[in-house]
Amino acid sequence: MISSRRLALTSLAAAGAYAMLPGAGRALAQPAATLSWRHHPAGPSGFFRAPVLLSDASDAILIDGGWTLSDGRALAEAIRATGRRLRMIYVSQSDPDFYFSLAPIKAAFPEARVVAAPETLAAIQANVQSKLATWGPQLRENGPQTLADIVMPEALDAPALELGAERIEIVPAAGLQNRRYLWAPSLKAVFGGVLLFNRVHVWTADTQTREARAAWVATLDEIAARDPAIVVAGHMAPDAPVDAAAIRYTRDYLLAFEDELGRAADSAALIAAMQARYPGLGMGIALEIGAKVAKGEMRWG
Repeated sequence: MISSRRLALTSLAAAGAYAMLPGAGRALAQPAATLSWRHHPAGPSGFFRAPVLLSDASDAILIDGGWTLSDGRALAEAIRATGRRLRMIYVSQSDPDFYFSLAPIKAAFPEARVVAAPETLAAIQANVQSKLATWGPQLRENGPQTLADIVMPEALDAPALELGAERIEIVPAAGLQNRRYLWAPSLKAVFGGVLLFNRVHVWTADTQTREARAAWVATLDEIAARDPAIVVAGHMAPDAPVDAAAIRYTRDYLLAFEDELGRAADSAALIAAMQARYPGLGMGIALEIGAKVAKGEMRWG
């Protein structure tokens, strides 16, 4: 699996270091930092997830797992290749594609703590059985089948993660339940988790009201105001850039969805309108479910 992945590595280790962002077409000056980061876009077989590994000279933190057990094995191999000690796995979101892949990673690094915000942990505990029932038969041997196969996080009620002398801030999204992003000041980097998408359809089924989607847009404006140099979306096409384009893309998509939702007679019309605006994208299931939920044709959550 890992040989087919497109992995992007940015290392910012000295004052005046420069990072060339894929797709950005220019070098961006960065402040001194001891952190390096690497994202692992999984592509369509892994629901376009993009876990992130943060490292210093000796240790590492993994930001989120992925969707399948093969995704987890690939991540474990990639982490082992760095020579770093995996200290922690931070699960930023309760959706199963953020933690279903954790068993192989935890087996490879048994001393790593697996943690999540109390709100995230409560949401996982509340719906993990239904997620197993829904997705287990589809994933088969490539996914967890029973609760015993799930690596359950422990609660971490903290405003930041720490790696050596570095702090990675955990920033809640105002007006949205169980939504947050991570901000690494020394890298000027945002790791957006479920709040950011890039070149794939945006998952809207969990933000079912106009007010929730407006709060999401407001959070994107807040992220943009930080003027980040690096932005990694939680779901992205493997060749999508890791810069502020992800913020603009997600914001524009949500506004387009709101516009077309008000004009569409039913979910089929909404899907067709969004496909016309955003042709040929992956994660079509996100549009299909989101449209049905938004038009009241399907219950979700």
